[in-house]
Amino acid sequence: MADGLINLTIDGAPVSVPPGTLVIEAAKQAGVLVPHYCYHPGLPVAGVCRMCLVEIEKAPKLQIACATTVTEGMVVKTQAPAAKDARQSVLEFLLINHPLDCPICDQAGECELQDFVFQEGQPGTRYGEFAKRFNPVEDFGPDVLYVPNRCILCTRCVRFMEDVAKEPVLNVSERGDRAFIGIHPEARLDHPWAGNVVDLCPVGSLLSKDFLHKARAWELDKTASICTGCSQGCNITLDTRDEVVVRVRPRPNLDINRYFICDHGRMHYRWMNRGDRIEAPLVKKDGGLHATDWDEAFARVLAILRGASGKAVALVSPGASSEALAATKRLLSGFSWTGAFQVVMGEEAPLSGVPNLALRAERAPNAKGAEQLGYTRDYAQALAAAKSAAVVLVLDEPDCAVETDGALIYAGTVLGEDAACRRAEVVLPIANVAEEEGTFTNLDGREQRYYQAKPAPGMAQPAAWVLGQLAQEMGLAEVQ
Repeated sequence: MADGLINLTIDGAPVSVPPGTLVIEAAKQAGVLVPHYCYHPGLPVAGVCRMCLVEIEKAPKLQIACATTVTEGMVVKTQAPAAKDARQSVLEFLLINHPLDCPICDQAGECELQDFVFQEGQPGTRYGEFAKRFNPVEDFGPDVLYVPNRCILCTRCVRFMEDVAKEPVLNVSERGDRAFIGIHPEARLDHPWAGNVVDLCPVGSLLSKDFLHKARAWELDKTASICTGCSQGCNITLDTRDEVVVRVRPRPNLDINRYFICDHGRMHYRWMNRGDRIEAPLVKKDGGLHATDWDEAFARVLAILRGASGKAVALVSPGASSEALAATKRLLSGFSWTGAFQVVMGEEAPLSGVPNLALRAERAPNAKGAEQLGYTRDYAQALAAAKSAAVVLVLDEPDCAVETDGALIYAGTVLGEDAACRRAEVVLPIANVAEEEGTFTNLDGREQRYYQAKPAPGMAQPAAWVLGQLAQEMGLAEVQ
């Protein structure tokens, strides 16, 4: 045992892993995915599906890889004839009563039962028909539907609610072929993190009402991003179809959100698809705002900045990227400037079974990044200072109630109904978080990058580019 690691062989490949590692996880180090249903790295081991059976030398019978820890010199064969035969039998049993409704199932294309039957299953079945024994659909909660006929009783949902959410409202009711996932008669699946049961379900048994019938898996483009719902900084995947965000799913990061996201973050995406976006630069002419091109808009902003002196105020959104905030600071660096942001507060909702993971009360993905760049939380003071400022720059705060005797420049995605931003000298259309690449800093000071999932509408550009171009035209140095 060198360096405290356990050495073993999996399908002929030598592997070294820490003591206590499960065989199913050690196999991943060898590039081998052992088929499984009940096992999930974020949940306690159950060992009920028997799909991960493998052959281990000197063991008297096949072992389940999800509950067997590695030992020195262990030799594992995942493709041994006995193991493959056993897995085929498990799949045959699962398919006896599983309805073959893949063409209408929302999970089709992402279904682990489909995947493993294709990879491991038999070409046919010995059973001529299946029995539909349950009601077609049950309503479990605000966003969760349960289709019991598709359920393979992996119990991932039960273990998540019991051991991770610490709200044991689900169980396995009845026994044998009558078993199904039951919910407490006086409870609903309305826990702030309950939507994770949909992600955990390996088949199409637990469905999201929000995503129901929106798209098939193969129609989706998937992009790595960061949740904007609060300051936790959970890693997510944005699923888009035809340049519209249709679903948000958790992306594993063991240091921040493990495998989970809260329901607030999961549903916090519709604003990314707003139809009332600013699609062209606007400049004030004849008492109103009129569309123009970027050249004229830039020329107007540069004229304002070059003709002003003294104080400048930046009122920014804590949802703006660090790059955009740095570009704003750079653009106003020739003035005596003040920068501030305001944070919407909500109720904190921790995930009890995971330390340091919660829907944070601070609903701002980049408040920490703004503070690190010199912006303050004293928004009221900044609003007061704006009255006598020579220049006020508002960054993506559409309902900003700013009053100023100086020149107002607004860079944003939408115009508020009665917002002071409609009195701006220049309006610069910018991209939202789904339409640009950037960086957020979470409450623990961890910088994380997100990527562009869809194009920005019209002539809109990322705020970092717009403000960076203006700063470059002004001949201002980069912010350190």
